[in-house]
Amino acid sequence: MSNEERKEAKGKRAEFQKAKPAAEGKTTVINVARTTKVVKGGKRMGFRALVVVGNGQGKVGVAIGKANQVQAAIAKAETHARKHMITFPIVGETIPHETIGKFGAASVWMKPAAPGTGVIAGSGVRLLFEAAGIKDVLAKSLGSTNPCNLVYATLEAFKQLKSKETVNVIRGKAAPAAETPKAEAVVTAEPAKAE
Repeated sequence: MSNEERKEAKGKRAEFQKAKPAAEGKTTVINVARTTKVVKGGKRMGFRALVVVGNGQGKVGVAIGKANQVQAAIAKAETHARKHMITFPIVGETIPHETIGKFGAASVWMKPAAPGTGVIAGSGVRLLFEAAGIKDVLAKSLGSTNPCNLVYATLEAFKQLKSKETVNVIRGKAAPAAETPKAEAVVTAEPAKAE
């Protein structure tokens, strides 16, 4: 059977191969784990990859990919992460306010830090901050230490972040207009007309 006579793949698999989003930002592999599935004939080995994609300017995506080879698992996770990226506000090089993100049994507390502090966080959470472009922040893991849940908890915390302007709009407060100095009435004496 020649190549011309072969039919093109249909369904989700064909879409997965064709629809590749334009590469945006940097991809970082956070965790790769070997998985085992017990079946009738023995054990089937596989791999699970946790990947983060970020553009360094407040846009980041996280996903998990599973496959029989490591590279295939990473490629799946990267494609999914690029499709589901979120955007959040950044103030300078830190986050706008303190927040806690929860996912499963994992919780991540994060707080803005002064310039020059650096990223004080655990391994997986640190990689997410770096991908997002945050350089000064304090973070603490509360609860589960599962790397997947910790990273997703951090993502949930990012979703809660709001800029000052957004909060003002929600509260119904208009942005303070720049105060213009009051023009003083200047009275000029008109010259007397010669009669």
